[in-house]
Amino acid sequence: MTAESSPTRELWSVDAHDPRKVWAALKPALDGSGAAILPHPASPSGLPDTVAANVAVVVETSGSTGRPKRVMLSAAALKASAAASDELLGGPGQWLLAVPAHYIAGINVLARSYFAGTEPVMMAPQGFTADAFVAAVAELTAERRFVSLVPVQLARLLESEEAVAALATFTRILVGGQSSPGALLAAARARGLAVSTTYGSSETSGGAVWDGTPLPGVSVRLVDDRIELSGPMLAEGYLDDPRRSAVSFRLSDGVRWYRTDDVGDIVDGVLRVRGRADDMIISGGVKVSLTEVETAVRSLAGQSAAVVVAAPHPKWGEAPVVITTVAIELDALREAIVTQLSAAAAPARVILIDEIPMLSTGKPDKLALASVVLK
Repeated sequence: MTAESSPTRELWSVDAHDPRKVWAALKPALDGSGAAILPHPASPSGLPDTVAANVAVVVETSGSTGRPKRVMLSAAALKASAAASDELLGGPGQWLLAVPAHYIAGINVLARSYFAGTEPVMMAPQGFTADAFVAAVAELTAERRFVSLVPVQLARLLESEEAVAALATFTRILVGGQSSPGALLAAARARGLAVSTTYGSSETSGGAVWDGTPLPGVSVRLVDDRIELSGPMLAEGYLDDPRRSAVSFRLSDGVRWYRTDDVGDIVDGVLRVRGRADDMIISGGVKVSLTEVETAVRSLAGQSAAVVVAAPHPKWGEAPVVITTVAIELDALREAIVTQLSAAAAPARVILIDEIPMLSTGKPDKLALASVVLK
């Protein structure tokens, strides 16, 4: 059968401001009776009318450091991800949707609910607060319950005793989407919360590695320090971007691998993500991971939303710069980072701004922040 005659299905954009609309459209997308969907908080441009028949969901990535990608996921991939998650969780349960429905984490919550035959409780994506979270938890009816959060949400909930009590009712709390400060995880676990960190991306149908350990069916390897993942939950590729698909998805000895943008280490079978490959800088001849610096900065009091970017340095070539909305004294900051990491990782400057620019996905807009540094 030629490419021109391959079966296709319609592709619809779904307003992600209302997660109920995404939930309603996702079910026929997964069972094959309806169109494939691209959940989006705005009206995406340049969408084709159709996609390959095996594509159920298209997820647009943040584009935090470059052009956004539209990742094509099959129902089989999402089902494999849900099955692997259930195996690690000890079976299905009821999910609370607390992240936007156009995030892969949000799609995962809804897909896991669909394959488990359960009804999720859905929070409105706007204005996440501890009070709104507590109210949503009260709507859950199952004893086994799960939620996916990003680190800033967990940090906000830990500030409320009522929210902590609500979190304590969950069988498992998944935290992902970005690097989680060790101090935040320690604080959550000290309160008796069942927290697991997840690592993955839209290209892997969400978190494929939990607490550094691959989900059942997932394999991890390092190629030139770059993390590569394989398994039945891999995406089909990128919508209308065959060149990028060929670069990111490769066959090796008959196994299909996704080449991530991250570098890491594997020690005793446990994966440690050191940061993005393009977040590695050379400062005074020493490799420095901006992700590791950012994680260390965010572990300091009041700096949970700080962002670290690179800037030219007249002596070292490049150096980390901290952008934050909460003032911190540079010498104290440098001392803390040297203690946690190294002298080369010490930030050269602190830039105080009124508000961190964000993308629609809730991640910092690092392209905009880079321009702030150069002003």
